[in-house]
Amino acid sequence: MNKAELKEFLDAKVQQYNNPKFIKSDPIQIPHQFTKKEDIEISGFLTATIAWGNRKSIINNSKRITQLLDNAPHDFIMNHQETDLEKLLTFVHRTFNGDDFIQFIKSLQHIYTKYNGLESVFSKHIENNSLQKSISSFKSTFFEIEHLKRTEKHVSDPLKNSAAKRINMFLRWMVRNDHAGVDFGIWKSISPSLLSCPLDVHSGNVARKLGLLKRKQNDAKALLELDTALRNLDAKDPVKYDFALFGLGVFEGF
Repeated sequence: MNKAELKEFLDAKVQQYNNPKFIKSDPIQIPHQFTKKEDIEISGFLTATIAWGNRKSIINNSKRITQLLDNAPHDFIMNHQETDLEKLLTFVHRTFNGDDFIQFIKSLQHIYTKYNGLESVFSKHIENNSLQKSISSFKSTFFEIEHLKRTEKHVSDPLKNSAAKRINMFLRWMVRNDHAGVDFGIWKSISPSLLSCPLDVHSGNVARKLGLLKRKQNDAKALLELDTALRNLDAKDPVKYDFALFGLGVFEGF
């Protein structure tokens, strides 16, 4: 396929998958339960944090997170008592356990109290038309309070060569307004042109088969290569192609 044919093919796949039918099979269904901005972004962030492994397990455990936060994430984070945190100790998703969950609640409270929320932190430190420095700085801010060392591994740092798949997915949800009702587009201070593709096994394999990516590892260098290729196809909304790559990989076994 030449560039024009590839763009036409991928644009058609975006249309196929970037629609409300996609929601019911995807973890993005969790923040779609809410209407308040802070509830959407907090539930989205926590869901994205545990978004690795079996999709059914991710969705079920994300629902459990919501229940443990009394179906009001922002209110729980801002107004919980120390005794309210005890029930969170029962939570586990793969290596993310109850201690990590409690640390996340404390760090999120710090961010909403001191920095006016997640959007404010992520919109700082944008450099060279990239959010990678912002993501790295977010991690530093998230863990600037006293914290468990073990919990640090649950927030990626692209400046340490991570593709930061889960955070990039979360940012796609918050920043990109797809006019289709899937991504939320509630963060106006970050341009969708700066977003990076949530690079995982599925999207990476499809990208390689389509000639969008040569690097074998799914790391920060591969992400830069893929971002460059996708921005070449659509400079204003490059991560719309995440729907195409993911759909081709997961649903079509491309």
